[in-house]
Amino acid sequence: MRTTALQRGVFTALLLLLSTHAYGASMKQPDVKLNPNPRMRYEITIEVKGAPGPFDRIEGVVDYRVANEACVPLTPVTGATVPPEKRVPISLTPSGNGTYKGEVFADLLQDEDYFGKGVCHWSVVAASANLFVKSVDFSAPLFHDDLLKGKSTTRYYSNRSYATTHLDRVDLGEDDRAKYQDEANATFSITVRSEEKHQ
Repeated sequence: MRTTALQRGVFTALLLLLSTHAYGASMKQPDVKLNPNPRMRYEITIEVKGAPGPFDRIEGVVDYRVANEACVPLTPVTGATVPPEKRVPISLTPSGNGTYKGEVFADLLQDEDYFGKGVCHWSVVAASANLFVKSVDFSAPLFHDDLLKGKSTTRYYSNRSYATTHLDRVDLGEDDRAKYQDEANATFSITVRSEEKHQ
């Protein structure tokens, strides 16, 4: 399955999350509160296979975004609607054999009327694994629909990219190992999956 232009666009959008300048010079950022009684709990599992060496650090993050843009005023400068976004770290615990586990709540953030235009409803954008080697971030996101349905995603990365650490970059890999053609055997994978945990 080929990565579509839409998927690549979503990947790019993930990299822009939490850009504070997006709100415009005078747009007030909301005081985001935590939901006092979150119930939508998911276990996130990150599995690394075939990496050519260790990683300096392994992090998990979950990105949230207000889903109903009508609750957000237009920005004074651009006249665009920029829904609030929030990134929250996932506490990961190693569980052996290149596997790490963490927990996320899809309803972690409190829905609230932040701008006097009606209640803003938060939604999960993605839960992502970020594995760092010096200045390189190997990133594997699990997007909203797959996360809530308890599915998984696997991304493949070249060993050559792992060895090229002097370039500061985010490597989103490929969804098919065969896309590396002659280098297909010199790759490693990161799989991110979710499982709903009932209260």
